Amino acid sequence: MMPIPLPSSSAPGPWTVPGSPLLPRLELEPTMSREGVFDGAWWPRSNHVLAELPDLITALGAHVGRIVRVGLDTSAWDGVPRSVMADGLPIRINWFTGSDATISVTRGFQDHFLLLVVPPGTAPATAASAMAGASETGNHTPAVELLLG
Repeated sequence: MMPIPLPSSSAPGPWTVPGSPLLPRLELEPTMSREGVFDGAWWPRSNHVLAELPDLITALGAHVGRIVRVGLDTSAWDGVPRSVMADGLPIRINWFTGSDATISVTRGFQDHFLLLVVPPGTAPATAASAMAGASETGNHTPAVELLLG
């Protein structure tokens, strides 16, 4: 998957059309070989699950197939429900604690993808570096190190 361009500042870039929905800032490991710790990275714009998760699920579904479940750390998100609607389908949300820098996405039976979650307020250069590291084939750098920049 081609990475979605990351802004170099807070100003809108040429990929932003005023009034149109924003695409999720998502970068996936290009071969989908599943050899590294992470299968990619996501940089949400806020901590609001209902605002962020449906677009991520839609974007991921276009690249990896139908998503049936998402696992995330509730301490990193505001108002986490038991499920969210995406593409007209309910997607179950599993809750866990202790790993606010990751999100687990499941398609099919026990077919998990692990994404690094770059916190919404992260500086663009740090976010770009973290996302590039998490989407490298065979990546083995822990989340905390990737997010240090």
